[in-house]
Amino acid sequence: MLMNVNNLSVDIVTSAGKHRAVEEVSFDISKGETLCIVGESGCGKSITALSLMGLLPKAAKSSADELSFDGIDLQKITPGNLRALRGNRISMIFQEPMTSLNPLHTVGRQLSDVYRAHRRATPKEAEARAVHLLQEVGISNAAQRLRQYPHELSGGLRQRIVIAMALMCEPDLVIADEPTTALDVTIQAELLRLLKDLQKRFGMGIIMITHDLGLVSRIADRVLVMYAGQVVESATAQELFNNPAHPYTKALLGSVPDASHPRLQPLPSIPGNVPSLLTPMEGCHFYDRCSFAFKECRQRIHLRSVSEQHQSRCIAVDEISAPLMVIK
Repeated sequence: MLMNVNNLSVDIVTSAGKHRAVEEVSFDISKGETLCIVGESGCGKSITALSLMGLLPKAAKSSADELSFDGIDLQKITPGNLRALRGNRISMIFQEPMTSLNPLHTVGRQLSDVYRAHRRATPKEAEARAVHLLQEVGISNAAQRLRQYPHELSGGLRQRIVIAMALMCEPDLVIADEPTTALDVTIQAELLRLLKDLQKRFGMGIIMITHDLGLVSRIADRVLVMYAGQVVESATAQELFNNPAHPYTKALLGSVPDASHPRLQPLPSIPGNVPSLLTPMEGCHFYDRCSFAFKECRQRIHLRSVSEQHQSRCIAVDEISAPLMVIK
């Protein structure tokens, strides 16, 4: 197993007190596997990813029963050893390439710095590696691109450069935080094909954070559905789409437009909003928005086994489970 996460929680300290942003999240991932973490904005997806990389803000503190990478305890690792892992064996593709690239330095400088920080490479070797990776991610005139600044490039090119940066040291695990956000659908499709192709060639594991269920159906091996800081459902992609076992998952799937069946009525939406972290929550976090809610849902609910590879944080699994989409 490449990474093991068991009961990961993240607390954020504010002037109003301590608030739990992520609560007891557990998963594992192997080489060559794609795990998608799905949910609305504010559900804790990005905070979970940042905690894996040790990049949480100072006001946030994480804890876990286990948080390990390839047998290395990430909770006990020294800052120096963590920096040696980060960008080397574990890389991250951030959500907005314009803010994750330094506007004051050329693309070549930024790519070369990553490689030289983790490899005993000369500037010439680092530049050659950068050219190679830009070509790998489908950028033509790679040597010329190295001399350009981020603002001189389109959004699609910047995103490809961020992907190249994440792959400079051939990492074992790549965490991609909504890498296709704000890109048009053609570029999105190209980047997804690129990631899958690179995964096959390098054998890396991918943790993909997204709210796009269409993307999940094309790329995921397994899926975690998060809501208000909790994992509410965990399953293989096929099981999740064929047999959703949580009302939040079912509502998300019901909101996906189907181009083959034009709708005469507006798409259904989930009423209400994700609860604020400032509001104490007891029982099911989805209670106020759920059409299946019982009074028993006000009690604390744990993940329950639906099948061998499928868990749901719901007491009404039998009433909810019904096929919506068939993934073969």
